[in-house]
Amino acid sequence: MSSSQVLNDLEYLSSDSLKGRKTGTPENRIAASFIADRFKKLGLRSFTPGYIHPFTLKNKSNVEIQGANVVGYVPGKKKDILVISAHFDHVGVINGLIYNGADDNASGTSCLLSLAASFANTKPNYTLLFVAFDAEEMGLQGSKAFVANPPVPLETIKADLNMDMISHNDKGELYVSGTFKTPALKPFLPNGYGLLKLLPGHDDPKLGADDWTNQSDQGSFNRKGIPFLYFGVEDHKDYHKETDEFKNINKPFFLDAVEVIRQTVKNLDEKF
Repeated sequence: MSSSQVLNDLEYLSSDSLKGRKTGTPENRIAASFIADRFKKLGLRSFTPGYIHPFTLKNKSNVEIQGANVVGYVPGKKKDILVISAHFDHVGVINGLIYNGADDNASGTSCLLSLAASFANTKPNYTLLFVAFDAEEMGLQGSKAFVANPPVPLETIKADLNMDMISHNDKGELYVSGTFKTPALKPFLPNGYGLLKLLPGHDDPKLGADDWTNQSDQGSFNRKGIPFLYFGVEDHKDYHKETDEFKNINKPFFLDAVEVIRQTVKNLDEKF
């Protein structure tokens, strides 16, 4: 997938027309359909008609809401699986303001689509499962639903590579968490790409709130004992604000991040 395509996807997913992609809204369902349509065009296999895996959750007001993960896969030479994931939901409209969620997490979702395009026509060693999770912002509900009712045996999942906020950092720093708990994953990480520095960290339990281990969807896999790599940036001035818009991401940084993660997937598939 070209750099223009991945940027166009990020711009669309964070556009005002999708109104912040809050779980349970029509705009969230439009985003899910957009991802599913791309999976279909790329020729990814599906476990369900239309790639959609629905689930039900309750919000803070105890109202039942319908969510939906989007799942496609590229069959590998063996049944062991690498999950590549990102959540596509955000927080919607608050007090009349659209929270577009460009970095959080249109960036990870766009990267997911780019990676799916890269590997769609290959014959990987591992089966590559591409999952766009819903309802992360409501407490990792999409990934919790996935591991509770997985389309594949959990024991076949060797690792989850999760992306959440990978497009907005002024220092050129992308963090990757997960090697503190699983040091065997560290050799597969590039040092960086272009001007981007890939820094292991934010995964030591002693860090308290700065330990990201369970703070995004990789946490649902971690709780099942599945190794993970989580790619993300530190919080920035636009985090969970209406200013998290496409115009405020760091485009060169984001493109470098996509390439670093692509290389990591390739390394793991070839050598892990």
